[in-house]
Amino acid sequence: MDVKVKMPSVIVSLEVAEGATVTKGQNVAVIEAMKMKNNTPAPCDGVVKSIAVQVGDRVKPGAVVMTIE
Repeated sequence: MDVKVKMPSVIVSLEVAEGATVTKGQNVAVIEAMKMKNNTPAPCDGVVKSIAVQVGDRVKPGAVVMTIE
């Protein structure tokens, strides 16, 4: 399942690495949108298969941050 951003954002931090096991609701990234920092929760239990962004990247709505399987 893809983790996506909902609004134009900047990636502030990635809280997990590829291969990490995550649980639903666990914070996997911090984004900044409209001068506010927001946690990005995992939508499901699984393992982080890939990370599509780096800290500092500007992303558009719907951009994939990472994939969890």
